[in-house]
Amino acid sequence: MTMPNRSPDRIGRREMIASAGAGLGFVAMAATLADAGDLTAVPPPADALAPRPPHFAPRVRRVIQFFLNGGPSHIDTFDPKPLLAKYAGQPLPFSIATERKTGGALPSPFRFKRYGDSGLEVSELFERTAAHADSLAVIRSMRARLPNHEPSLMLMNCGDAVQPRPSVGSWVLYGLGTENRNLPGFVAMCPGGQPVKGPDNWQSGFLPGVLQGTYIDSKHERVEELIENIRSGHATAAMQRRQLDMLSRLNAAHRADRHDPRLEARLQSFELAYRMQMEATDAFDVSREPKHVREAYGETVHGRQTLVARRLLERGVRYVQLWHGQGQPWDHHSDIEKSIRQHAGELDGPLAALLTDLKRLGMFDDTLVVWGGEFGRTPVSEGGTGRDHNPYGFTVWLAGGGVRGGTVYGATDDFGFRAVDRPVEVHDLHATILHLFGFDHERLTYRYAGRDFRLTDVHGRVIGDILA
Repeated sequence: MTMPNRSPDRIGRREMIASAGAGLGFVAMAATLADAGDLTAVPPPADALAPRPPHFAPRVRRVIQFFLNGGPSHIDTFDPKPLLAKYAGQPLPFSIATERKTGGALPSPFRFKRYGDSGLEVSELFERTAAHADSLAVIRSMRARLPNHEPSLMLMNCGDAVQPRPSVGSWVLYGLGTENRNLPGFVAMCPGGQPVKGPDNWQSGFLPGVLQGTYIDSKHERVEELIENIRSGHATAAMQRRQLDMLSRLNAAHRADRHDPRLEARLQSFELAYRMQMEATDAFDVSREPKHVREAYGETVHGRQTLVARRLLERGVRYVQLWHGQGQPWDHHSDIEKSIRQHAGELDGPLAALLTDLKRLGMFDDTLVVWGGEFGRTPVSEGGTGRDHNPYGFTVWLAGGGVRGGTVYGATDDFGFRAVDRPVEVHDLHATILHLFGFDHERLTYRYAGRDFRLTDVHGRVIGDILA
């Protein structure tokens, strides 16, 4: 708008209002730019990886999560439903909408037994893990929101099924910092490729980029194959150090008059890659373990992956997530008896060996072990031999520091279709994990786009009954 040529003391009412409106517009524009990330009103921590104390005394220092991507059947693993045999092949007395057309009841073909002093019921599929029954807290009343893999994966990993949000591992690393700057604080391993949604599952979202999980394809045995470009083919360590120092000086000049979190994250990733060259070589080399330990885990992809995970935890990595395989291997829509036997067989031995090893090494009491997927499976059949997705009721179990072992919490109905006793939402699970790390989930926040965000959004309660 062009202002008329007047003396300052002769500005009319309309011109004054127009001038004031333009000023308010600039204020609004500044706020919009800040929300978009172009202006940083609240800068992130100068050192996002610096060790920090939690809100109160923690029970655990580290977590290892077995993520059975695709959705394991609770009915065939840790939640027996003998009444299904009575209705085999017949419609159940009630129905819940499923993603696909389903048929009659499908009883589990697997035998359940009671284990330990607690009498915890576990399927023959996990009979070796069941030797640790008195250390497991089994939540049989988990609920998700949608029957699709993508949103359920985001909900279970990031606390939101729709919006891009930081993952659990990134929140833990943000709250505590790292204990070892020569290794990533958050590692996600998956043999043969990435799961559905890929890096979104271990994203840092609006948190500093250095808090994102580091993905490793664990199907390989040699460290040079596990971690791409871990060694330079043309420069010595001393030469690489000089290159990084020069790069740091150039970027310091570039950022002197502006702050770009992405640049900071990239710089720190270069530094981490340099420091990892020695530390990672040792951590990923399972041949340094005694023969009897390697044999206990098994000379398989999942055995090596689990043993590497334990070695990473020993070296100060905060959060290790072990995915079962590329895509969604536990998505058993057909021939579930054969498929789930195969996949459980790949995991049962390494999982039992890990629990034994953590206890032997004195790490069990300050390590949290988490087992589960993004949802469960239906008690009715799909195509006669499989099970469809079931977000209405499924199982997750915890073990380790601060967890009351030999515990069953909540229940699904008599057929395993939906949670009916003390339902547990994903936000409740996240609140409990953070609590074990010493955090009040309502106070662990990060300011972004003009508001304080947290992993549990505006929900969540700690599941006190499973805590020791």
